[in-house]
Amino acid sequence: MNGYKFSINLVCGAGAAFLGLLSIAVIISAFLLAGNPAIAWLCLLFILLVVACAVLLVVFLRRKLVLFSDSLCRTIDDMLDGAAPPQQIHEEENLFYKINYRLARLYEVLRENRESMAKERADLQELISDISHQVKTPISNLKMLNATLLEQPVLEEKRQEFLMASGGQIEKLDFLMQAMIKTSRLETGIISLDRRIQPLYDTLAAALGGIVLNAERKNIHVSVACPKDIVLVHDRKWTGEALFNILDNAVKYTPADGDIQISVQGWEFYVKIDITDSGKGIAENRQGKIFRRFYREEEVHDIEGIGIGLYLAREIVAMQGGYIKVASAVGCGSTFSVFLPYE
Repeated sequence: MNGYKFSINLVCGAGAAFLGLLSIAVIISAFLLAGNPAIAWLCLLFILLVVACAVLLVVFLRRKLVLFSDSLCRTIDDMLDGAAPPQQIHEEENLFYKINYRLARLYEVLRENRESMAKERADLQELISDISHQVKTPISNLKMLNATLLEQPVLEEKRQEFLMASGGQIEKLDFLMQAMIKTSRLETGIISLDRRIQPLYDTLAAALGGIVLNAERKNIHVSVACPKDIVLVHDRKWTGEALFNILDNAVKYTPADGDIQISVQGWEFYVKIDITDSGKGIAENRQGKIFRRFYREEEVHDIEGIGIGLYLAREIVAMQGGYIKVASAVGCGSTFSVFLPYE
């Protein structure tokens, strides 16, 4: 047919012409064979009824198709514009219902993808803003120290002091970048947890190893009650990272000669890890904020840290199907409870 396209109107016209010619041929044939005009008139009446029914059916179907095509175009336009979802057709299981149902499903998928992309974009902008805010101070300090060393003559003792200060700022930047890498890997799903059945005792011991030195410097007494026979499915490296972050916070905010107690209990579906310190405590209206990225209370800004440890801990535990609860009161210390599922 060389790509020639037939329109619906042309097809309907051709069909009507064919039926008309066929009807005339049938009437003439009936008249010639029967020789009775009454039979010819009956055939004509029958053919007219059939044609009328066919015309009504074609008109109904054409109207149905036109209305559905208009509705389909409006629905697609609304989907592209992010407007309201398609209206549901409450009919029997027919072609129109099936197409409308799949359009509704497509709309939901597109809407979820649009919302997911918007959330990722907002999270990325927030992360960039947080990073720029966090690196601003150490970079400014490094510029000032470097300019002082280059532009002004300083004594050797003072120069060593400046170099040590620069080293401290570089370490802070390095720690910040490592935290950023861990955060971005967690949020983008790059991290694949190696969850396997293994004892919690060894994971907790590795986390405790990272705080021993700082705890000894402040003469903080650390007590641990963890049964060696508790075994659960978890990623040792990242679970240890989460526990270390909570323990590191406990050491930072517990005064000298304080106490930190760690207790582990096996429940029916979860293992509960309580980390209790004798620090300053957290006000109730701030307990929901401490897990935010880069959140730090105003009165602790003089203590080393960037406010990302608890955020990482919560994300790591959540990725393994667990959760963290905090119970605290100002002046009475805090208890962070980590719940990890057995499987």
